[in-house]
Amino acid sequence: MSGAPAICVFCGAKSGHGERFAEAARATGELAARNGWSLVYGGGHVGLMGELADGALAAGGEVIGVIPSRLQRAEVAHPGLARLEVVPDMAARKSRMIEISDAFAALPGGLGTLDELYEVLTLSQLAYHAKPMFLVNVDGFFDRLIAFARHQIDTGLIVPDHWERMQVVDSPQSLFEALRAAAPRPVS
Repeated sequence: MSGAPAICVFCGAKSGHGERFAEAARATGELAARNGWSLVYGGGHVGLMGELADGALAAGGEVIGVIPSRLQRAEVAHPGLARLEVVPDMAARKSRMIEISDAFAALPGGLGTLDELYEVLTLSQLAYHAKPMFLVNVDGFFDRLIAFARHQIDTGLIVPDHWERMQVVDSPQSLFEALRAAAPRPVS
């Protein structure tokens, strides 16, 4: 890597309905490049992942894709990346993305996005990392997830601090404003 800090962005392999999520993904990639962050992501060229990578590449950013060999063989890998790491499976993908990233953000996405988001939250809870984490709540996409987390807190199944380690922002612009102010939490 170039020595720039790296942000790992989790997002969908589908685009969803309308353009608002695709626009947010492109803007996130572009802002990563313009703010001096390398982008780490799932390595795909489809859906929001492709929009994210294309936004960073168009702005001259460094983009690092991490993709399981099965998905690479299915021709889902982004062909324009200077660096694509091929790993054996989805578990190895998550581990590698977590290892090489300095911060994490989740954009709208499906099951894989939630899996990745909860992996970094759980690892933070268990003190395996203290890297900043963000939920980019584009057009209220994550409102119900946030409400469910509050329900889990209210019922005593989540310690408030564990959920609150992740900062909720509402746009790519606010993500990078928050990143400038973020510092890793101490791991105890």
